[in-house]
Amino acid sequence: MPVAIAFDVYGTLVDPLEMGERLRPVVGEELAEPMAKLWREKQLEYTFRRGLMRRYEDFNVCTRQALDYAAQALGAKLSDEDRGRLIEEYVSLSPYPDVARGLEAMKGAGHTLVAFSNGVEATIWALLEQAGVLPLLDDVVSVDDVSSFKPDPEVYRYLCRKLDRPPSEVWLVSSNPFDVIGGESSGLNVAWLRRRPDATFDPWGIEPDLVAPDLLTLASKL
Repeated sequence: MPVAIAFDVYGTLVDPLEMGERLRPVVGEELAEPMAKLWREKQLEYTFRRGLMRRYEDFNVCTRQALDYAAQALGAKLSDEDRGRLIEEYVSLSPYPDVARGLEAMKGAGHTLVAFSNGVEATIWALLEQAGVLPLLDDVVSVDDVSSFKPDPEVYRYLCRKLDRPPSEVWLVSSNPFDVIGGESSGLNVAWLRRRPDATFDPWGIEPDLVAPDLLTLASKL
């Protein structure tokens, strides 16, 4: 039976650590990868903290502040021009190689497909259009509409309202364990996209319904 499937974006459809390549000519070979990793870690941390504190600033703000933190922490010198260019390039992240074919397979099976992201809606539309996968999706759902972030239960309830379906008829696909656990805790069906074989799932006793290394494999399991 066709279902509604919501795909996380960063880390699931596109790779935020690709920014290491964009950082290399700016901060050098030695700092590029550690800075990309720290940038991503602080970006997520800032969403968690802001969600808990109810001091909402959108994902674009969290991304800029996380870049500033990573640069300061690692002693990287960024000009205003460098900073602006890096933020702009965050909207041109490439999709993982399996994304287009995986989405095509699921769409061909009659499923409703949406992107479901912490990102600002306009930014996500632009990112997915640049990545060439927007035509394969039926909609974009942003947590910005409820002024909170995953894994706040309200954002998963909002997703179901947008899809006009009960949680039991919605699948969440994410590579981020915190997101998978958040969706599971809110009654959704969840699939963990384990993009790295060494990725570790949080040992909370809350397990995903499906695990797959890529979207093509997931499509066959669904």
